[in-house]
Amino acid sequence: MVRIGLVRCAGTVLLLLSVLNLERPSAQVVKHATVTAPNVVLHGEVHGSQNHTYIKVPFHVPAGVRRVTLVFAYTQRSQHTALDLGLLDPSELRCWSGGNKSVLTVGISDATPSCLPGLIPAGQWNVLIGIPNIRKGVVSQFTAKVFFTRSGLVADEPAVLRGPLRAGRAWYRGDLHMHTAHSDGQCPNQSGKMVPCPVFVTVEAAARRGLDFIAITDHNATSQYDAMRELQPYFDKLLLIPGREITTFQGHLNFLGTTQYLDFRLGSRTVPTMNVLLRAAQNLGALTSVNHPAAPTGEVCMGCGWTPAVPVDMSLLTAVEAVNGGERVPAYSGIPFWEQQLNRGYRLTAIGGSDNHRPTLPLDEPGSVGWPTTVVYAQNLSTPAILDGIRSGRVFIDVMGSRDRMLDLDAQANGSSAVMGSELQAPSRADVSIDAHVVDCPGTTVSLVLDGASSPALTPQAISASEQTVHWNWRADGARHWILAEVRDSSGKLLLLGNPVYIDWKADVSRLQKRAIEGIHAAGRASRRLPR
Repeated sequence: MVRIGLVRCAGTVLLLLSVLNLERPSAQVVKHATVTAPNVVLHGEVHGSQNHTYIKVPFHVPAGVRRVTLVFAYTQRSQHTALDLGLLDPSELRCWSGGNKSVLTVGISDATPSCLPGLIPAGQWNVLIGIPNIRKGVVSQFTAKVFFTRSGLVADEPAVLRGPLRAGRAWYRGDLHMHTAHSDGQCPNQSGKMVPCPVFVTVEAAARRGLDFIAITDHNATSQYDAMRELQPYFDKLLLIPGREITTFQGHLNFLGTTQYLDFRLGSRTVPTMNVLLRAAQNLGALTSVNHPAAPTGEVCMGCGWTPAVPVDMSLLTAVEAVNGGERVPAYSGIPFWEQQLNRGYRLTAIGGSDNHRPTLPLDEPGSVGWPTTVVYAQNLSTPAILDGIRSGRVFIDVMGSRDRMLDLDAQANGSSAVMGSELQAPSRADVSIDAHVVDCPGTTVSLVLDGASSPALTPQAISASEQTVHWNWRADGARHWILAEVRDSSGKLLLLGNPVYIDWKADVSRLQKRAIEGIHAAGRASRRLPR
């Protein structure tokens, strides 16, 4: 801690500054660190003699900062003291909120309403305090806590910005792929003409669906984050996850959890190959997935299919969009591509996304917001927890976007157990007990898929009740396998797709994925009902 000392500012304002943790992270890969302590703490007093004046309280912003967050509090409100709050960078006014906000954040691509996003210049900044009312003889004490964020990761933001909307382990339902006016999302205006559609319309549709989270993934854009920052306090039951669809001529990728810019110009000198792009995303700490890998590519949709010019290191990815809401032809399903990666030894989580471009579509139509829904078991409803839940693989896809259907899978052998996304050690000839739990799917059939195919030893079972657990016994053979559950209706239509339990899996997983798997697995079996 560096103490700068006592400073006298604007007459009688006494300040004590404490500066903490100003060093840069040393590693190339962004480290996840829970931010708890402010970098600068400013204490001061405002006296009755300063009524109807403005005071500036200086602090220094070092180079390399991508976000400045200010948390402000003061005393004597019961005496009708009112202090207005603003923020000045070295050259201009960045925020002026009046007295209605106690938290301000200014980032490169987003800011608190009443603040301007943009580059964060190093140098002297000032908390600007306006004093519309303080009674004669009253002394109000204030504290301003200032946080510096050096990456675009939500996980690196101060807790006041990234706190969970809902606490507690649960299954959370969301949509991980959608577009707004900030790329090619459209909706009818008051005259019925199709126009670029405001972010609010998409978020409102997600709220009507009853979703817990969405990722707004406009093509290569970062401008949508400012609108999301404004909307999040209003939609306090719906988590807005910053995302982007990185659109290239050789494939599309989801890029989740950070607002930081990623160069998408695949084939350029800067980004010559898909592997270079994926390593850059990994260095920024983002979660990445392949979108609609089996879609056709060409003049109608250049790059929509997965056609990298060089072999891709799939271990650089976390997930595959196995179900896309825009798919109308079974041949375009991403499931075979995903299963192929599993058989190659890559533990990639299957997720779904509506790929919605028309948020006013009726919610009972394929490709409407939340059709399909990705259901994630997570520690709480926050961006870091949802992304860790995806990394863990304890995820299933509700293909038609219901509010209540559920699928869970666990396996046991030799006194050990594993849930979706985790590994079970089962030596040759070990008896493996497998349970699938299904909710709100009467009249359907649940099947197990072994290494991408059906197995005579794992017979499909009928679901007749609104909540039912079905059981199989399977004899391990000592080889590596993956087993997942899927639910289909009487016509064979896929309703629910689960992620695998891995049997004697030897492939390496990333540090973040390993941490996420351990966190979810340690929680034990979840409540069998979806939170509502």
